[in-house]
Amino acid sequence: MKQRIRRECALKLLYAQEFNPVDIDEQIEALKQEEKNCADPFPRELVLVCQNNKEELEKLIASKLKHWELGRIALLDRIILRMGLAEILFFEDIPPEVTLNEMIEISKKYSTDRSGKFVNGILDALIKSLIKDKKIKKSGRGLISDLI
Repeated sequence: MKQRIRRECALKLLYAQEFNPVDIDEQIEALKQEEKNCADPFPRELVLVCQNNKEELEKLIASKLKHWELGRIALLDRIILRMGLAEILFFEDIPPEVTLNEMIEISKKYSTDRSGKFVNGILDALIKSLIKDKKIKKSGRGLISDLI
């Protein structure tokens, strides 16, 4: 199963949580009736990491916004940014470049025409800042030599 499909499941779950914050397992059960790939453990794990660290993730995202408030960003873009940042910070085996590319592609598919460039700019700035501050910890497959 492609990892992008798993990420798209996580996006759908996080989006649903914004409007109906029911138990995540209950939402997965409902979603996997239509999307069988959502039964995989990765979407659940990513959703829980995003939920448990929402304030921290949004604070970091907001730090890279210039002349813009977090609340004015399209909801899907905010969710995609949180997902990307969560992967970068909490999933040691996923390279930052992979996460960046995946979030750009997902934003192009699910959000606005400008979302790909916007997500790219914010996540790229966050990656550079987090590398500089030595806050990205990667191991195994997650190591990318030209970044870390």
